[in-house]
Amino acid sequence: MNPEVDFYFDEAEKWQSAIEKLRIIILDCGLTEELKWGSPTYTYQGNNILLIHVFKEYCAVLFFKGSLLQDTHGVLVQQTKNVQAARQIRFTNIQEVIESETLLKTHIYEALEVEKAGLQVVFKKTEEFAIPEEFQNKLDEIPDLKSAFDSLTPGRQRGYLLHFSAPKQSKTRESRIQKYMEQILRGKGLDD
Repeated sequence: MNPEVDFYFDEAEKWQSAIEKLRIIILDCGLTEELKWGSPTYTYQGNNILLIHVFKEYCAVLFFKGSLLQDTHGVLVQQTKNVQAARQIRFTNIQEVIESETLLKTHIYEALEVEKAGLQVVFKKTEEFAIPEEFQNKLDEIPDLKSAFDSLTPGRQRGYLLHFSAPKQSKTRESRIQKYMEQILRGKGLDD
């Protein structure tokens, strides 16, 4: 146990007993405990394998390369449709953690084997992401915007496409596009 991480378990009032049990199970599998992104993160030879995190409705173990794991019991959850690699196993109480110990260890050992084998998640290419109709119309109308967007790094392009696609209403998508057009023209990413 890494003392730098202890605070996380002390502060998680609602999930304290569940995540403390998760910590014991994970450490029993021979992983190294570190603090990354403010969460207990478990590594093997410096490579991220999984982390523990808490939410309002559940606590979870997140496998960084979870999409490569076999999910024969249907417990691995993709947080959103845009998450490509990571998968969670969610718990709503300590009893679920206790009952899932064997299955959880199976996934941890499998995640270790994935890492040892050097397997990598194949991410979607930027051109595979849908371009919202409203944005495509702007790209067609304003050649400089299309040129500027095409000049952005693939990561910046994906960021914009995901941000512009998220709203359900066309009006909101148009508003987002309008808000960021100047930033795109200046060669900047969503968060630059």
